[in-house]
Amino acid sequence: MKNAVSITRYDIDRYERYHENDTVRRALTGVFAKTNMNDMAFTTKNAKKNQFFFSTDIKTMSATNQLSSGRCWLFAATNVLREIIAKKLNVDSFELSQSYLAFFDKFERINYYIASVIDTADEAHNSRVVDHIVGTGVHDGGQWDMFVNIVKKYGILPKVCYPETFQSSNTGNVNKHINNYLRAKTPELRKLAAAGEADALAALRAEMLEKTYSFLCSCYDVPPQEFDFEYKDKDGKIITIRDMTPLKFFETYIGDYLDNYVSIIHAPTEDKPFNKAYTVKYLGNVVGGADVCYLNLEMDEFKALVVKQLTDGEDNKGEIVWFGSDCGKYNDREKACWDVDQYDEAALTGLDAAMTKENMLNYHTSQMNHAMCITGVNIDEATGKPNRWKIENSWGTGGAQSGYHMASDAWFDLYVYQAVVHKKYLGDKAALLDEPKIELEPWDPMGSLAD
Repeated sequence: MKNAVSITRYDIDRYERYHENDTVRRALTGVFAKTNMNDMAFTTKNAKKNQFFFSTDIKTMSATNQLSSGRCWLFAATNVLREIIAKKLNVDSFELSQSYLAFFDKFERINYYIASVIDTADEAHNSRVVDHIVGTGVHDGGQWDMFVNIVKKYGILPKVCYPETFQSSNTGNVNKHINNYLRAKTPELRKLAAAGEADALAALRAEMLEKTYSFLCSCYDVPPQEFDFEYKDKDGKIITIRDMTPLKFFETYIGDYLDNYVSIIHAPTEDKPFNKAYTVKYLGNVVGGADVCYLNLEMDEFKALVVKQLTDGEDNKGEIVWFGSDCGKYNDREKACWDVDQYDEAALTGLDAAMTKENMLNYHTSQMNHAMCITGVNIDEATGKPNRWKIENSWGTGGAQSGYHMASDAWFDLYVYQAVVHKKYLGDKAALLDEPKIELEPWDPMGSLAD
């Protein structure tokens, strides 16, 4: 390595002298041996300001639980739809089958993987694109537009009509065996595609889809083409809906709702100018489905659109908002709160790791990894701006707020990357969606998936 400098014994001695003079770090040696650092960095003084009440608080149903799976994006999206359906059914509690959607997402993604491998057969096996496709494989994570693709093609149905199995709720082994199989077949797919052997390639694809479909049926059960749905409404009346199909259920209770929504992002990096629409190469789940589409906006405008959707309605209450964030930063799970000020990590470690959002994205320190729903916001009377947000998660009903969480506005600024809003709030900027989309590389941080 050019200009590289090796560490000498003299350097080690100097560093040890530095440590001996660092009384705080020496005092913490014994404490670190027995105590969780996250708990030690917690600051009670700053945490006191995080009160769990909101000027706009949309009433929603009990928190759901994705269990040991990476299906947060599906849970968050079905949590949006179930509020619409529950009102039409006149019920207090309702849940859609995430397992049904996950089944077809996984199956479609197997086909998408096969298509991607074939499409890049002329590239070296160790090219960055091929490496990304093979390394990513098939897993649980997803995006809003991927949810829309699955729902429009396969429909939806109540959870009681296609319930969870152990494998649907604990997907590690399912994903492992699928990816082992796909990677084992990848050399053959590439060889046949490069040689132009179309018939043999089609036969191999058919065999792979046949076998993986059967495997998924073993893990999730066979998805129903028709079903009956029995429920009790708020008035105590028992109602049975017969001879329903998933697509008919979707068309009856959701209709064209999803056509009106778009993903906005906040990606303040030099390579992604604001007020432009973006997509990502090889990011998808349904061959022939709609591409992922993002409209990049500055944070003030981003938040204003989210607030507008939350408050645009009677009694200052509108619709909840699907959003994506980095949930691993500054999270106190016991108090159900995300806040950058409630932890002072630099004081504890002596390591100043502060970065701008732009640099966090550019240098792989943060990216979107979890999807939830925003169900409320508190507007500070003095400033007229948000200071905290209410969040519906999919980690079950445990914790301080029975599965609901709070995020400070400072945390929102740094670690929220995506939200889904109605196009009507975009105004003139809705026209930007009709312009050619800028295509990002597969490994771009905006290609990350929520799980």
